[in-house]
Amino acid sequence: MFRLGLTCYWPLGTVILALCESAAGSQLSPEKSGVWGPGLRAEVVLPARYFYIQAVDTEGKRFTVSPGENAFQVKITAPEEQFTRVGVQILDRKDGSFIVRYRMYASYKNLRIEVQAQGVHVAKSPYSLKGPVYHENCDCPQEDGNAWLEEMSCPPSILQIQRDLAHFPTVDPDKIAKEIPQRFGQRQSLCHYTIKDNKVYIKTHGEHVGFRIFMDAILLSLTRKVKMPDVEFFVNLGDWPLEKKKSSQDIHPIFSWCGSNDSKDIVMPTYDLTDSVLETMGRVSLDMMSVQANTGPPWEEKNATAIWRGRDSRKERLELVKMSRKYPEIIDAAFTNFFFFKHDESLYGPIVKHISFFDFFKYKYQINIDGTVAAYRLPYLLAGSSVVLKQDSIYYEHFYNELQPWKHYLPFKSDLSDLLEKLQWAKDHDEEAKNIAKAGQEFARNNLMGDHIFCYYFKLFQEYAKLQATEPKVRDGMEKVDQPDDDLFPCSCHRKKVQYVQVNILGTVCSGA
Repeated sequence: MFRLGLTCYWPLGTVILALCESAAGSQLSPEKSGVWGPGLRAEVVLPARYFYIQAVDTEGKRFTVSPGENAFQVKITAPEEQFTRVGVQILDRKDGSFIVRYRMYASYKNLRIEVQAQGVHVAKSPYSLKGPVYHENCDCPQEDGNAWLEEMSCPPSILQIQRDLAHFPTVDPDKIAKEIPQRFGQRQSLCHYTIKDNKVYIKTHGEHVGFRIFMDAILLSLTRKVKMPDVEFFVNLGDWPLEKKKSSQDIHPIFSWCGSNDSKDIVMPTYDLTDSVLETMGRVSLDMMSVQANTGPPWEEKNATAIWRGRDSRKERLELVKMSRKYPEIIDAAFTNFFFFKHDESLYGPIVKHISFFDFFKYKYQINIDGTVAAYRLPYLLAGSSVVLKQDSIYYEHFYNELQPWKHYLPFKSDLSDLLEKLQWAKDHDEEAKNIAKAGQEFARNNLMGDHIFCYYFKLFQEYAKLQATEPKVRDGMEKVDQPDDDLFPCSCHRKKVQYVQVNILGTVCSGA
């Protein structure tokens, strides 16, 4: 079993928000504490499911400091099985709330979740998930995409998707299948995908196509969970967006992990954020949940220096390191690797050792500055408890347009000319800076968790599929991307049995151990 620290917040509109804050040393009330979240619903299938706990004291006041990392105990069992193959972590967010996350390695008919404190059940524990309850590798898609969106509590529309698709009133799969490889196939690295009958097919263009593994993985994961629309599209595997706004040619729909004000690419969640969602509690250690459990000391105890580490992928980063040399008491910035400006290593070196990402949050001020494109660390920085100073940039990730400067982060000019001024403002307005850090953290918690990422991808492909003027095809040269076959505990899908056997055996078929 796993143990760790954790994260949690009360959803807007719940009674708990009206409660007073509990002082340190108050007595925890198991009955008055709260438990909620998507991990308490059987139909929400995620690589790592999660739910929240909020500690409340005997007077009904919400804890705002940790009641102790071992205040709550969680036990997850499959009542009808001899063994339950589930890894569990309880993550203490140090603000009175916790995230409980668990990764299932087999599917079960039912699941029982017990949350206790001081030997007493918390809130409405135990919670019974009436199954089948499927694990991540179970290939059992929900046939109705709209029903899946509702089960996942996905938003009815996503503004960034609407913005991106507005450039393409219609999409002709036959046309783009011919023209996009002609325009970009020789100079860029592309994947040409077709999803047909919920199967994934691919043809690659260009030399450096290793990053297709991230796109393959999210598409396979989606098709295991929900029947995807038939859709044909191209994914840019490079850093820079491809389709220029001022292009003299007809524009083509290109899916990219990063957008820019100068381009018309259709933006997806970055490969880094996507991979962290798929591999949570697996091989990836940095993800949106683990960050929330490792946000460093309280605001008042953080180092009042601005921190930055990274590689030399942009000239402004060189300027930042130079500024750090001049004002070491204000900025601590250094390179961990030289690649682009090796000839300048004597000026801006020596390189320093990597530090744990979690150690960043020992500092109040986090500098986020572009690399080759947008710096993909921003989701994790926002999820911490420090205030982010973000460089003005033409580049953006899928969620940037929902962020507001001076509410979720402190902006500074692209050339860094006012960075010192903004840092001084933060020092002079400590309470406001703390509140901005908190707002950024709440944004990350409410918009960048695993279920939000799955919602974004499916909604994007659903809306894009509606624009297709002709039927997507499995083209010559495409190969099928197979589902992983190394699952030690395969499951039985009740939906397939309902479909083909015409007998309703829901609740009796999902095998586990």
